[in-house]
Amino acid sequence: MTCSACTSAVEAAVSARPGVRRVAVSLLQNRAHVVFDPALAKVDDIIEAIEDAGFEAEIIPDSAVSQPKSQKTLSAQFRIGGMTCANCVNSVEGILKKLPGVQGAVVALATSLGEVEYVPSAISKDEIVQAIEDAGFEAAFLQSSEQDKILLGLVGLHTERDVEVLHDILKKVDGLRQFDVNTDLSEVEIVFDPEAVGLRSIVDTIEMGSNGRLKAHVQNPYTRGASNDAQEASKMLNLLRSSLFLSIPVFFIRMCPSIPFLRTLLSMHCGPFLMGDLLKWILVSIVQFVVGKRFYVAAYRALRHGSTNMDVLVVLGTTASYVYSVCALLYGAFTGYRPPVYFETSAMIITFVLFGKYLEVLAKGKTSDAIKKLVELVPSTALLVLKDKEGKHVGEREIDAMLVQPGDVLKVLPGSKVPADGVVVWGTSHVNESMITGESAPIPKEVSSVVIGGTINLHGSLHIQATKVGSGTVLSQIISLVETAQMSKAPIQKFADYVASIFVPIVITLSVVTFCVWFLCGWLGAYPNSWVAENSNCFVFSLMFAISVVVIACPCALGLATPTAVMVATGIGANHGVLVKGGDALERAQNVNYVVFDKTGTLTQGKAVVTTAKVFSGMDLGDFLTLVASAEASSEHPLAKAVLDYAFHFHFFGKLPSSKDGIEQRKDEVLSKWLLEAEDFSAVPGKGVQCSIDGKHVLVGNRTLVTENGVTIPPEAESFLVDLESNAKTGILVAYDGEFVGLMGITDPLKREAAVVVEGLKKLGVHPVMLTGDNWRTAEAVAKEVGIEDVRAGVMPAGKADVVRSLQKDGSVVAMVGDGINDSPALAAADVGMAIGGGTDIAIEAADYVLVRNNLEDVITAIDLSRKTFSRIRWNYFFAMAYNVVAIPIAAGALFPFTGLQMPPWLAGACMAFSSVSVVCSSLLLRRYRKPRLTTVLQITVE
Repeated sequence: MTCSACTSAVEAAVSARPGVRRVAVSLLQNRAHVVFDPALAKVDDIIEAIEDAGFEAEIIPDSAVSQPKSQKTLSAQFRIGGMTCANCVNSVEGILKKLPGVQGAVVALATSLGEVEYVPSAISKDEIVQAIEDAGFEAAFLQSSEQDKILLGLVGLHTERDVEVLHDILKKVDGLRQFDVNTDLSEVEIVFDPEAVGLRSIVDTIEMGSNGRLKAHVQNPYTRGASNDAQEASKMLNLLRSSLFLSIPVFFIRMCPSIPFLRTLLSMHCGPFLMGDLLKWILVSIVQFVVGKRFYVAAYRALRHGSTNMDVLVVLGTTASYVYSVCALLYGAFTGYRPPVYFETSAMIITFVLFGKYLEVLAKGKTSDAIKKLVELVPSTALLVLKDKEGKHVGEREIDAMLVQPGDVLKVLPGSKVPADGVVVWGTSHVNESMITGESAPIPKEVSSVVIGGTINLHGSLHIQATKVGSGTVLSQIISLVETAQMSKAPIQKFADYVASIFVPIVITLSVVTFCVWFLCGWLGAYPNSWVAENSNCFVFSLMFAISVVVIACPCALGLATPTAVMVATGIGANHGVLVKGGDALERAQNVNYVVFDKTGTLTQGKAVVTTAKVFSGMDLGDFLTLVASAEASSEHPLAKAVLDYAFHFHFFGKLPSSKDGIEQRKDEVLSKWLLEAEDFSAVPGKGVQCSIDGKHVLVGNRTLVTENGVTIPPEAESFLVDLESNAKTGILVAYDGEFVGLMGITDPLKREAAVVVEGLKKLGVHPVMLTGDNWRTAEAVAKEVGIEDVRAGVMPAGKADVVRSLQKDGSVVAMVGDGINDSPALAAADVGMAIGGGTDIAIEAADYVLVRNNLEDVITAIDLSRKTFSRIRWNYFFAMAYNVVAIPIAAGALFPFTGLQMPPWLAGACMAFSSVSVVCSSLLLRRYRKPRLTTVLQITVE
């Protein structure tokens, strides 16, 4: 399954089977939960229904442990050249999806990339490349999700002897499964077992085995892609120069016959032909069939697969003009009557179209600047710290950053970039993490601090131990998210794809109708002869209108309207710490009606602290805290940690070393001696914990836990508890041996921006809602503090998704902002899930947006960016549609009877070329986006 349409198809197919009561399909988990009557349906029937719908299915055992798939699926990225409009994209996607073993394919026009999900045992990447090339496009493999395959570039691979040496070296490497040397590109593709041999070892072995003659380096797919973009632009520029060089003389011959010298020269006879006509024929033939060869090739590919595109229109228009001119020239040569020729029309059309395409290539390159900037954050080299067997520092070595392996210790000098995610093992410094988190203030780093690859070390030297490298780093995951978003299609694009698929046939029909109407009217004498230009005739007059209609129509603008805007927007979002997972998420966010906030860790800082402790029995406060800490010591709940820290500092404040390491070591030593032994410990979800200490039952939790166990809360304790809850604090009640002992007040401070963000959302017309498992009194106090009127308290984790669905019942679009594992069902259920970047991996996986900076202001940024993007997309569609609606009638001569305005075909070609460029440039205006300032949103004037 690849999208929500797939889940709907599976649900519909399974629901249609008799005996099926209920089916729920999860796209994220690739699972379907089916409730059925075994008397009416069998498991095999359900599998058959799913497979009939075009998907694969297998049973997951009752243990809920997924069995490995019989066929491993890979996701690979290919660069596809030669695509010019949405029809090309649809054609390539259609061809790929029909290939055996291909489970899904998405092609992006703006990036010239295709992402194919396939079963490698059924089809290889070379066969996929071959299929794309057979369809008439250019294709090259870039990268795949297979972790043990890599492409190495080689320096020094010149002769057959060098190739033999390389073969001998690689054959001896343990763990190297296979390799394929490409001598033309000086590359070797290797498949290896990363558990048996490291990539750096392979590179070192090649260099040492060849005595330094051969040097290997990892090919960066992004650098390769940028190189291809530059080659495409260079290729287009060369074609444009050639076309311009040949077309200018043709245009000059046409426009400057009044110069005596030229008139004499061009009027000379060369056989039956005039010198001027012969020169134009020769020059334009080169433009038409040599420079313009790419249009013929692309048009042939499209027509062979039953589709049409812009190249078909260009070929039809220029060929009609060229063929007519040749026929007219030959007719004049043999009859003596010389009708006008229009060679310059086809030459100028091709020149202007190439100029437009060149500008388009340059502009489309700008849309992916965000990816390029992110890739450039990764340093090219790293300084590896060499150690002997005893772990002593023996030296340093500069290596390619792509050869860093987990566990390597790397030296990071002041002013240099951190090469990989890791942990500081020596040194102290400050690191600028603004490029990743957006946080401008330098972050202090010391031993055990986590560092992120791509960030800049500012002051002292650091030794870091790499924990995540390659695709596992934070920066790589951000790049991957942005790439995935840029590959995705927004639902609004379906309309453009449909229009593009029928656009060219409609234009050709209009062109034929235009010709027939003008020709028949002229033949019947419906318009005066004065309308027809001198030395022309009714046929030529009508043909020029028809060619202009074909040439001026542009399906490319429609195809580029959405993907270019989505590309720019996702890149801009990444620069502002807002990662969007796809165009569909971007589209939904513009219409958000409700934003549901989880309380703990989202509206609050997620760091609970005990503010008060009060005993309502004869127990000493120290003994009370020891009792509570002993009960909570086995719990992993954040509140339990707050209780334990409070009790620990009460007993040992001022009695511990001042250094951080000393405190932690001493704390571990005293905990076992200080705490009482707790037996029969159990956590009661949503209520608290219970255990036995000294043979007596201990309860630590909320009011519900205590009262359910028959413990009476004294009136003065109840009054104190109500007062705590009214001040946005959570009360922890403690009972010992069936008697109420005391309670503690815990608070989780609000994030400083929470109240302002809530007010800002209201100004944007969005209704904020707070969701929490806390009691009503505490929840209402917190909500009052941040300005939220709609509160849902006492909600268990499983019920959060139900609250989201209840808000969606009237068709409202709901966004959910959360950070924890218990928020993931609600994030998945919401129309737009927003995970706070500091949250859990599960929450981030379930969300549509990731707010990297852990700042609530980015919720407003996400909604505002979505609205600005789709406002731009709507303008793009308006311009693209308006251009064709207005331009085609003008080209067809609708204004000619009233104004005498006739659009020459070469001018129509220029207009068509600039229409797609204008749409791309319109999308590029999004690069000027600035995140909304809260003072502006709240309409606050700052003096």
